[in-house]
Amino acid sequence: MKEGIKALVEAVNQLHDILIRVSNDLLGLNLSDKDLHFWIMGFIGIGAFFVVFFITKWLSKLPFGITMISFLYTMTFMFVLVFAIEIQQAITNRGNMEFADAVIGLWGFLVLFMIYAALGLLVMLGKALYKKYAGKSTDIKM
Repeated sequence: MKEGIKALVEAVNQLHDILIRVSNDLLGLNLSDKDLHFWIMGFIGIGAFFVVFFITKWLSKLPFGITMISFLYTMTFMFVLVFAIEIQQAITNRGNMEFADAVIGLWGFLVLFMIYAALGLLVMLGKALYKKYAGKSTDIKM
């Protein structure tokens, strides 16, 4: 198991280095470690959310219950992931182990989730307004 963990840690370190090089050298984005954590963890988190969401949707037909369960499960997953990465950085001396990195990674997921929730609310509002006004005539009678 120790060898497996070391191999996984090395793979993550290599991926981290590649992402820094690609984002900064190739794309010229000049992302800091915190910027990289924000975007990568945000996308990992929102991807995990969608996987969890579709599985729970299949298992349950409660529309808002599914979203809440998916969010809570995903948030738990994200807590574990960001802290595991920070611990890995401390063990291997790659990057800095900082609580702020973990927090900014979680913010990446929360921001993307809030965008998703806002879009969902807009769709629900649009459907409600359509149902309310679709059957009414706009002709003015004199």
